[in-house]
Amino acid sequence: MHLQSHKRIIILASSSPYRKILLEQLNIPFETHSPEVDETAAPGEDPVALVERLAREKAQALSSRYPQAIVIGSDQLATCGGQIAGKPGNKQNAVAQLQSFSGQTVLFHTAISVVCARPHYSFERTVSTKVIFRNLDDEEIHRYVEADNPTDCAGSFKSESLGISLLRGMSSDDPTAIVGLPLIAVSDGLREAGIDLP
Repeated sequence: MHLQSHKRIIILASSSPYRKILLEQLNIPFETHSPEVDETAAPGEDPVALVERLAREKAQALSSRYPQAIVIGSDQLATCGGQIAGKPGNKQNAVAQLQSFSGQTVLFHTAISVVCARPHYSFERTVSTKVIFRNLDDEEIHRYVEADNPTDCAGSFKSESLGISLLRGMSSDDPTAIVGLPLIAVSDGLREAGIDLP
């Protein structure tokens, strides 16, 4: 579906510096705006359903304000043993989260929603990444948290940085998904909207 995209701005509905850096890899002009969305899970909401809903709501929140724009929303969360693991917020929580991940397999679910209000266009995809942590001792966890300060990252580690040293393995259909914006999926959504890539 072509949206006469040469006249349309692209908006990344996120204040995340990580997502901004990723989207810049596609070499297209875009703006970033922070959506105001309540990220509270509904009672009994499945983690995948939650990230998909939040990605959609973020995109729609800005699409309603900029109806001619192509808006990209994204959300990510981690699950370990069926429990949701969000952003730690501080170093103490990051240490505790990594201690709980030691020797465990953690699933990271990253959802995107690409929308345009006029004319109506919607594209959604969710990418899951399986992350296997090594057996980590407390000393290396503390060293890592001090060095990388991953307090604003779901799962308390940065795979694009020193956090890769904590892992035994990682598998995904899209290597950029773990950072917060799966560019293969985003590229598909933008192409379907009429954006020329590369």
